Amino acid sequence: MSIWSGKPSVKGSTEAMRMFLLTCVSIGITFTWGVEMTYCTPYLLSLGLSKGQTSLVWVAGPLSGLIVQPIIGVVADESTSKWGRRRPIIVIGSFIVSGSLLALGFTKEIVDCFVSDKDTAQLMTIVLAVLSLYSVDFSINAVMSCGRSLVVDTLPISKQQTGAAWASRMGSLGHIIGYAMGAIDLVGIFGPTLGDTQFKQLTVIAALGMLATAFITCWAVTERILLSVRHDPRQTDVRFKVVRQIWSTVLTLPPRIQAICNAVFWSWIGWFPFIVYSSTWVGETYFRYDASADARNSDDTLGDMGRIGSTALTVYSTVSFISAWVLPVLIQAPEDKSFTHRPPASIAPLINTFNKYKPDLLTAWIAGNIMFACAMFITPFATSFRFATAIVALCGIPWSVAGWAPTTFLGIEVNKLSGQPDPTARNIEMRDVSVLEMGKPDEESSSSSGGLSGVYFGILNIYVTIPQFLSTLMSGMVFAMLEPGKSPELAHEAHPSETADPTGPNAIAVTMFLGALGSLVAAVVTKKLRYV
Repeated sequence: MSIWSGKPSVKGSTEAMRMFLLTCVSIGITFTWGVEMTYCTPYLLSLGLSKGQTSLVWVAGPLSGLIVQPIIGVVADESTSKWGRRRPIIVIGSFIVSGSLLALGFTKEIVDCFVSDKDTAQLMTIVLAVLSLYSVDFSINAVMSCGRSLVVDTLPISKQQTGAAWASRMGSLGHIIGYAMGAIDLVGIFGPTLGDTQFKQLTVIAALGMLATAFITCWAVTERILLSVRHDPRQTDVRFKVVRQIWSTVLTLPPRIQAICNAVFWSWIGWFPFIVYSSTWVGETYFRYDASADARNSDDTLGDMGRIGSTALTVYSTVSFISAWVLPVLIQAPEDKSFTHRPPASIAPLINTFNKYKPDLLTAWIAGNIMFACAMFITPFATSFRFATAIVALCGIPWSVAGWAPTTFLGIEVNKLSGQPDPTARNIEMRDVSVLEMGKPDEESSSSSGGLSGVYFGILNIYVTIPQFLSTLMSGMVFAMLEPGKSPELAHEAHPSETADPTGPNAIAVTMFLGALGSLVAAVVTKKLRYV
């Protein structure tokens, strides 16, 4: 068997502080995602790409998830670095993310240093922007994979839901910060010090934030060190070992893990177009129905559209952040059925009545899928950016559950496979609580081994990314049929004959409407998890 040295621990004097430090990197990850999702689609459209071409660029997201996360998971699982299995990859990936963000924000300036011809410079600007976007996606997926596995590796089974909930909270906080910064006029506040446009300043701030949050988590967490790995003597070809291990694990997934992956697969058919295009949809809705003539002729339409979209996503992230704090209190944890603290006698009847009807996490996951589907079904009928903002904000509730439930269930199943004792026993639970309060693992069994957490979370991400390819194909077809030209709001240098008709149906809204069908299927599939 594998040989380990040391025990996992997190700095901090309270459980809340330790959870914050452990999941702090999630703030930088979602901050970066927020900048990318809010501004990159309008930015690519402003460079002269059509929506159909932009949808092909966004293949970077699922492609990086499909390739990077499973491979990084396997490589990290078997790393014998003295710094741990996850933290070195988090640090290296964060530096690559930061450099790529700066290249993305200053593509025109970089190209102008080497190319003088206008037409060639425009083409090379598009190429560099796309390559930088791919680099951001590939490297941030590596950071995300190891960040999630670090939570599983460090916490005991009884605290997996708490860790997943904190990761969701920190992710929501990162979105709030990122979207709030995108919604204000940064150039007007800071001047041209960090760049002369809103997008440039956001990329600089996101790069610094990614490095800062990664440093905090890596400084605060101490990992167990893997000294040696037991290898299968039949696996002599190292080149194919990673692919072989992933493939063999996919084919032999335990039934409950397979059910979790199936539910995630269908839900992401609906979530992907919302995540990529919702801010652009709100911005387009504003310019089509609410904007004045002066606003339509703005010198920084990209910044104006980005701020409108960021405002909507700020509200959405605030709702998601509040939900990440409130819902865990209102929802019964999957492995918390045998021990409940006795409430004070004065409120005991109220607490007992509440606990009697307290929904479990699986029920909340099913309801979240249905709520999201209903919100997406009404997007084609939005004729005001305020109504569009309300729809986006409502989705913060199901998104909070979607980011929390799958990792909770998977974390529990992975640790059960690692031979952990039953976390529902009272003596185990109380021992784990005392351990976390002291900030030190009491015994080897009180902390999660998570030996193959990287592999299983990598496989989960395969089930996240494959539907993104399907969603990209669907959105590309819809864009080609409804809006085949360049953006009339952003591509100012394009000839009017090259732009799409702004009076027709909004292709993004139609795409999100169709994605909602997948969310309904996800609700049905999630319900089946109860019987596995």
